[in-house]
Amino acid sequence: MKTSDATKMSPAEWELMRIIWTKNGAGSSEVIELMQQKRSWTESTIKTLLRRLVNKEILKTVKDGRKFIYYPVIEEKVAMNENVTELFDHLCNMKKGKVIIELLTKLELSRSDIEELQKVLEEKSKTAPEMVECDCLPAGMKNECC
Repeated sequence: MKTSDATKMSPAEWELMRIIWTKNGAGSSEVIELMQQKRSWTESTIKTLLRRLVNKEILKTVKDGRKFIYYPVIEEKVAMNENVTELFDHLCNMKKGKVIIELLTKLELSRSDIEELQKVLEEKSKTAPEMVECDCLPAGMKNECC
């Protein structure tokens, strides 16, 4: 049996999932209507994406009378964390901090998000090493990339 893997979602599938997560489940007609307000996608394109998400076990369907309701199998936070973790697993350890700094300069954040970040950073700074080791080459080899 397959398990949900949010890292396998396409950008288009993410857009559909954002609607379904926000609505906490929706029928295909509602998803189509809402998606077409955002994008000029055809009904068949949206239904194909829904079917793919069901096949990937990201969505499940529940019959409600004559229609099907789509529900998320994976929580939005879990899906986001899986994708971010996978992305950061591909980056050099020494460069991850710089990537986060760059993201922070570009993202719109609420004051409460900023306050929480400050608390997390304050705590992390207590045990943070002076420098993070590069992991681009095997241990013991001279790493010049960083």
